[in-house]
Amino acid sequence: MASKAAAQCPPHPRKKPRIPGPLTLERVKTYFAGCADFAVRTVRRAGAGDTEVTLCYLAGMVKMERVSDYILRPLAQDEALAGPLRAAFARMGEGALYNLICAHRTEMDQAAADLIGGWCLLFCPGEEGCLSLMTATEDKRSVGPPAGETVLKGGRDGFVESLRTNTSLIRRHLKAPELRIKEQTVGRQSLTLVDIVYLEGIADPETVKRVEERLADIDIDAALTPDSLEEYLTHQSRTAFPLLQYTERPDRFCGGLADGRVGLLADGLPLGYLMPATVSAFFRAGQDKANNWMVATLLTLLRYFCVLVTLLLPALYVATVTFHQEMIPTKLALSIIAAKQDVPFRTAFEVIVMLLAFEVLQEAGLRLPQSIGQTVSIIGGLVVGQAAVEARIVSPAVLIAVAIAGIAGYTAPSQEMAGALRLWRLFLTLCAALAGLFGVVAALAALVIHLSRLESFGVPYLAPFAGGGGSAARAVVRPPLPWTKLRQRLYHTPNRRKQR
Repeated sequence: MASKAAAQCPPHPRKKPRIPGPLTLERVKTYFAGCADFAVRTVRRAGAGDTEVTLCYLAGMVKMERVSDYILRPLAQDEALAGPLRAAFARMGEGALYNLICAHRTEMDQAAADLIGGWCLLFCPGEEGCLSLMTATEDKRSVGPPAGETVLKGGRDGFVESLRTNTSLIRRHLKAPELRIKEQTVGRQSLTLVDIVYLEGIADPETVKRVEERLADIDIDAALTPDSLEEYLTHQSRTAFPLLQYTERPDRFCGGLADGRVGLLADGLPLGYLMPATVSAFFRAGQDKANNWMVATLLTLLRYFCVLVTLLLPALYVATVTFHQEMIPTKLALSIIAAKQDVPFRTAFEVIVMLLAFEVLQEAGLRLPQSIGQTVSIIGGLVVGQAAVEARIVSPAVLIAVAIAGIAGYTAPSQEMAGALRLWRLFLTLCAALAGLFGVVAALAALVIHLSRLESFGVPYLAPFAGGGGSAARAVVRPPLPWTKLRQRLYHTPNRRKQR
């Protein structure tokens, strides 16, 4: 059906160049005639009589102080630019203007891209093309602690929306000359700059090549949201599990690069992606390497245990109460029966409704402002839950089981992984309501089969537990750092030696 719809759509090729033809001042004025931020400034050169040059720029994209001090002031006051126009034009390009970056443009397409990027175009009458001068503003959100990742012990700087600021943060953490940053443009209309970051000699060249090819294949109008990159890069749309790991912390991002992974940064997104990503990577927190190795190992084991609890507890409760009552201890069974006597609904219906209510409360808390969201969560969790139990709409045991499963799901460091687990938790509960423990086992088998079919940039998703090489014990146990002499084999790094 999708292929038939695609066949009926007209072709949508990427037009290159976007604005064909030579570069002239009149063409620039005509092309940007409907733009309120487009401005033109004529300047009379010092000691040159009536000879004027024309400066074009987009207000808000340039830093006005730079334009005034580095371009307009030399033009109006420097006697070295008072000679013949051709010689003065050449001297401007050679450094007579106090600008760090200067390029000679002759194509309309290049000049338009420079204007949008915050450059100024300087036209001289009778000269071919123009001088393009870098005067972009650096207004951005200041670097602060990451909002989505709690930092207890470590660096307090987080990624911002400016791509160059993010690359500078990485350079400050990783001062190695082998750090490589390759840039591509994604989106016909957004022209979003995307940087591929890796350590040469440590990252797998095949993974770098694969990322470059997938980025080059993205042909969309705008790449403005994380999904614009994630769904096109992974080529896996039939799974709820994340195949790209993201972080807001530069130190964690650089740690991934040092392990042999490939990073991705996009202009406008305050986060960095790490590839490849395996299921074990999503249960590692940024604080694990900052904590004592025994504490970090215990917390990792606790996360894996909580994954089993959040997945299986509602389904096992429904299966045992509905189909396998003989598995429940006698006193506990009597307590459940006594609490459920006046409840008019079946156990499966109660659990599913409470799971959905839990998701509704969580979504409401996320979408509202922080102060109001906390109030909604408290009212929904305490007042409504207690009122539902007292009104005999749900039994207390169901409320406890759903609450424990929900809290256990919050221990996952990755919110995307937690969202996938919640989706499968509901599926396992439905299977338990239909076929009891047999349905739970069948759903778990389907989950394992589904995960075994996934891969992230050539690495099996279940690695190192199944395939991909590497040590499964290291995915759970965090050994002391002096003991970790080699990098993980599953990243296919050319240099596995990590320390002497």
